Amino acid sequence: MNLVIKPMETGEEMDGKGDVHYKSWHETYTGLVDAGYMAGVTLEKCTQTARRYRDNTLIAKDGARVVGFASYGAYRDATLPECGEIAAIYVLREYQGKGVGYGLMRAALARLSGYARAAVWVLKGNERAIRFYERYGFRFDGTQAQLMLGTPAVELRMIYQR
Repeated sequence: MNLVIKPMETGEEMDGKGDVHYKSWHETYTGLVDAGYMAGVTLEKCTQTARRYRDNTLIAKDGARVVGFASYGAYRDATLPECGEIAAIYVLREYQGKGVGYGLMRAALARLSGYARAAVWVLKGNERAIRFYERYGFRFDGTQAQLMLGTPAVELRMIYQR
């Protein structure tokens, strides 16, 4: 594996991020999220999202192939002042367990170094992601949010303290 982590810049990289987003959602959330909602998560929509939200996105490439991404920034509302956020981090299943996620997380948190802490939201029941975040040092803070993903779903907030 020839892994490079870099900012997403080109149209080809945006298309690759869209592909990772689409495949990862289906690999991760099938069975956790309503099947009708999942049917609406299309490659076209994921690619449009990648092209619309270009800033603050890092990609992991194995050669020319995008195999993972992380999006980051300031926490999205005023409930956690002076806090960064990992808004998304996804790695293709075939690249999980090979350090790609850790590399993306390390790079994203480095870009959030001005914050003493960072938050991430994880879908309840997504045990693999929860274990990943816990190994990295994130801890639950007791905050939950309900989402409508076809049917109600619960997200749990985790905090990383530097």
